[in-house]
Amino acid sequence: MSGALKVMAGLFAGLESETPSGGRAVFWEPLGSAWLKLGARRRREMSEAGGVRAIETVTAETRSDARLEAGRMLRFGGGDWRIVSGETVGGRAILSLERMR
Repeated sequence: MSGALKVMAGLFAGLESETPSGGRAVFWEPLGSAWLKLGARRRREMSEAGGVRAIETVTAETRSDARLEAGRMLRFGGGDWRIVSGETVGGRAILSLERMR
């Protein structure tokens, strides 16, 4: 990933709670931050009942950290990116991220 863009991202864990009306609400608890080295963004479209939705994906590299789990969220560049998967290679975490638009 040489020459890739580096950004500071906030790391958040989703916490669910029940609303007074019996629904579910998700609150995002801050866990810290991480410097990310981003690869190229890719975009694909997915058809849904209400129309077409765009999904952006990107691969990010950072220092290995046990808090970087699938399902958690990284916030950078004005967007929220869900960690889809990750693996650790030689002290570095390679993460697959996605966001819906």
